[in-house]
Amino acid sequence: MTPEPRAALQAEWLRLTLTELPALAVARGWPVRADHCFQRILLDQAVGGCWYDFITGRPAYAHAPDAVLARAVALAHAAIAGQADMAAMNRDSLRWRGKGGRA
Repeated sequence: MTPEPRAALQAEWLRLTLTELPALAVARGWPVRADHCFQRILLDQAVGGCWYDFITGRPAYAHAPDAVLARAVALAHAAIAGQADMAAMNRDSLRWRGKGGRA
């Protein structure tokens, strides 16, 4: 990916996880409200496990491969559209982290 599309993808990631998803959380009854929780859930889903086992460097979104970040952004859009279950994705994320998958 060239620098311009990557910058746009990162900007979209930040817009979604810092602003849009937290703004919808209460109305949607999602189990998380904080921006970093949405980032954890979406990156974990994008890699199929704990993101830190797949992405080196911090912040994770800046070091994630293009395909991983694009998948995480797509999942955020799917959640907004009601096509992805944020509570289920959170349970997966917590289970992958050994926290029992409870919200």
